[in-house]
Amino acid sequence: MIDKVRNIIRENNMFNHGDKVVVAVSGGPDSICLLHLLYTLKEELGISLVAAHVNHCLRGEEADKDEAYVRDFCKNINIKCYVKRVDVNKISKDKGMSSETAGREVRYNFFKEVLHNINGNKIALAHNANDQAETILMRIFRGTGLDGLIGIKAVRDDIYVRPIIDIQRKEIEDYCEKHDLRPRIDKTNLENIYTRNKIRLEMIPYIQKNFNPDIIESLNRLSHTIKIDSDYINGVALEKYKKFCRKEKEAIIIEEKVFREHEAVMTRVIRMALKEIVGDLYNFEKGHIYDIIDIQRGTTGKSIMLPNGVIALNDYGRVYMCIGKDKKEEKKELEYKLVLNSQNNLKDIGLRVSLNIINNKNEMNPKEDNLVKYFDYDKIVGDISLRFRRNGDRFTPLGMKGSKKLKDLFIDLKISKEKRDNIPLIIFGDEIGWVVGYRISDKFKVENHSKTILKIKIEREEKVNDK
Repeated sequence: MIDKVRNIIRENNMFNHGDKVVVAVSGGPDSICLLHLLYTLKEELGISLVAAHVNHCLRGEEADKDEAYVRDFCKNINIKCYVKRVDVNKISKDKGMSSETAGREVRYNFFKEVLHNINGNKIALAHNANDQAETILMRIFRGTGLDGLIGIKAVRDDIYVRPIIDIQRKEIEDYCEKHDLRPRIDKTNLENIYTRNKIRLEMIPYIQKNFNPDIIESLNRLSHTIKIDSDYINGVALEKYKKFCRKEKEAIIIEEKVFREHEAVMTRVIRMALKEIVGDLYNFEKGHIYDIIDIQRGTTGKSIMLPNGVIALNDYGRVYMCIGKDKKEEKKELEYKLVLNSQNNLKDIGLRVSLNIINNKNEMNPKEDNLVKYFDYDKIVGDISLRFRRNGDRFTPLGMKGSKKLKDLFIDLKISKEKRDNIPLIIFGDEIGWVVGYRISDKFKVENHSKTILKIKIEREEKVNDK
């Protein structure tokens, strides 16, 4: 057993000399075996240990006995023990989650808290080969992908380490008996209440009896084999992520080229972007990844709300992802002051705006495209700027005397909702002078008596780049 654990630690580079390690200890055979093994190897590995135990207050007196056992065990081997008591049932009700999920959240938060308190480096968890096999089977039933078939990782985030991940439960029980460790037994693990328990107590024994007595080893071997292939694909995806994704304030921009990659690479890049924004991939499923791909293949301006408050938006073929604040809302806040007789390069929105004064009406060319318009400069009071639509905007279209809601104009022109937030507006003072590409305001139109003419020309980024 000692040699096996040495190999697992070495092959996965779990510890560095001088690491301070928090060992998660429930009091059961797995965690007690782990603590005893690391205690035996700590001088050889050059690490120091503390234990962390959570009393979930779910099993009354039995839970209290577990806590007392862990305290005594740690005291006997001179390991400091941190304990937290939490009413997990209350938390699960308050947060509307299962007691399993609430318990896991409480445990991991406490382990990280202890790690911070001791200025530690690693958290050691007691998952073993049987846990691995059970996890893989559960994920198969849910329709997992390649990464899911890897199961429980030996090392995660360079913090969580699992030194007995390749050790079977029978070996662990034998080790505990050999060293007279007398671990606590949680009787709920022997009840067919949860899916994992049913797999452990019914399915795996059935497979061992009728199909493959070495199913635990076979599933663990499958995990190792898939990890090799998955690591390679993830490496390729990471290269693409670094090349075609960038962070912009609190958002991630995924360039269009990512969506031309092989599906295996493309989906992984999207997952990397989500993890960069949120910190983990909990609550994200395969369907959410493909929703993002669908957004990218749709029209610009189309957006979708994802779990954990993430918003994904198609921004001219790129995908813009952020938490909580839609890029549409950011655009509503943007306003660019424009300089007369100059080319205003608005690179972040892909536009170049030219403003020039014309003193001779003969220079006007009414047949130019709809991105060139003329205005009576003498009617303009205040700054000239460019922005996007805002709530309550009103506009006086050419030929009308009264104003109407900009929203109603868009409806009349049959402009889709996805496009409306991406239509630039030229603002004179505090009034809309031009809904770019569609209508100019009657208030600023050029008339026979107009003397000074303002010519505004707008070019989109792709046309500017072509030049």
